[in-house]
Amino acid sequence: MNNVKDLTDSPLGVYEKRKAVFPKQIDGPFRRFKWLVMAVTLTIYWVTPWIRWDRGPHAPNQAVLVDLAHRRFYMFGIEIWPHEFYYVAGMLIMAGIGLFLVTSAVGRAWCGYTCPQTVWTDLFQHVERFLDGDRNAQIRLDKAPWTAGKIVKRLRKWAVWLAISFLTGGAWIFYFADAPTLQREFWTGTAPFVAYGTTFVLTMTTFIFGGFMREQVCIYMCPWPRIQTAMTDEKSLIVTYKHWRGEPRTKGIKKASEDGMPTGDCIDCLQCVQVCPTGIDIREGPQIGCITCALCIDACDRVMGQVGRPRGLIDYATEIDCEAEMRGEAPAPVLKRLFRPRTLIYFAIWASIGLAMLFALGTRTRVDISANADRNPEYVRLSDGSIRNAYLIKIRNMQSRPRVMTISLDGLPNAQMWREAETRAQASRSIRVEVPADQVLKERLYVVAPATGEAREDFSFHLAAVDNPEEKAQDGESFVRPEAAQ
Repeated sequence: MNNVKDLTDSPLGVYEKRKAVFPKQIDGPFRRFKWLVMAVTLTIYWVTPWIRWDRGPHAPNQAVLVDLAHRRFYMFGIEIWPHEFYYVAGMLIMAGIGLFLVTSAVGRAWCGYTCPQTVWTDLFQHVERFLDGDRNAQIRLDKAPWTAGKIVKRLRKWAVWLAISFLTGGAWIFYFADAPTLQREFWTGTAPFVAYGTTFVLTMTTFIFGGFMREQVCIYMCPWPRIQTAMTDEKSLIVTYKHWRGEPRTKGIKKASEDGMPTGDCIDCLQCVQVCPTGIDIREGPQIGCITCALCIDACDRVMGQVGRPRGLIDYATEIDCEAEMRGEAPAPVLKRLFRPRTLIYFAIWASIGLAMLFALGTRTRVDISANADRNPEYVRLSDGSIRNAYLIKIRNMQSRPRVMTISLDGLPNAQMWREAETRAQASRSIRVEVPADQVLKERLYVVAPATGEAREDFSFHLAAVDNPEEKAQDGESFVRPEAAQ
């Protein structure tokens, strides 16, 4: 043990201190696409809770609502009940398979364009660039001593970040309650405590992750960079530096080297490094810090145009295409790389789940019934010798209007039933109940049958809507006689 070297006092240390990343502003097709994605995703996130959707007088009119109090999930014309949670599970499975599909086709495109960490970090970086200047000005300000001017600039930037973070955290709570009502309660101090707590937590996490941790979340905290390596292969389109074209590098404008040997197209301008939001050098090959945002492609293409060389020194390319290009062959068409067995299988699975869910949604009934027999006691012998069992019936009306429904006995000959609030004189083979809109009605029913018969006889409660007999459901139960208790 005495021979083990202690690294804690090493001048280099075990871990390298983080170097702040200040991406340079760039314009190009991929940067403009990122602007579009940012605008669309942020608009969807902030606007969706305020969209109204008329479901009738007995249901909420918010288009997208996770109603935890009533255990409902609304999405425009779709309403998901607790017993239909498999729809939510199906959507989550589709999201996972969709992520596999995108990654196997074009690498970490999700990370580069639509991941919330990427979107909000990108937004914060634009705010920083607008207030503090471009990359060089930010670096100078970062190295400058803490004067009054620097403190004012920092507080100004942090205040804008905090405002964006508050809008982010505040928007999230509106998905779980009526947005206009909750907003009014929030500012008057009458909202539930969980609303304030959730807003605070999400505000601070957005502020810290998007403003200060940034690329560290992508490199160290997120598990997806480590998982995605299993999703890509030699046919996946990823951002690639074509080293056979770029090497050996020259400094400045391309010119012949001093020894007369030919040089590559890369002039070592470092523009690809300076625009990278995670601060990596794409010329070092595939690495965990690359989120496939393709800003380095925009930067390199601009430089190649300035020095009169063809674009594509850094480009979306597959490993197979790179090998073919090295041999002087033409790469395969992009569509051929995208539509290959692996991606087609992912797409087929994804589409099958989606179609199955759509079919289930289109064919599901809006009524349901469940029955549970009383077990204490299992049966009661009445004065005339007949046997009575009791059942708790739950009738579900999944429409936003009250409905009259009929409950009838299917099986169990010579049996009758009546509601707890009624008498045996009102017993019959079927009864009518009115179920309130979008609710579950609970009824205790008594079923009476002759004492002669099987000890445990199966039958069903059959439910049908009066206004549409095609909407029906049933639930099986057993009728218990004395012999079953012995």
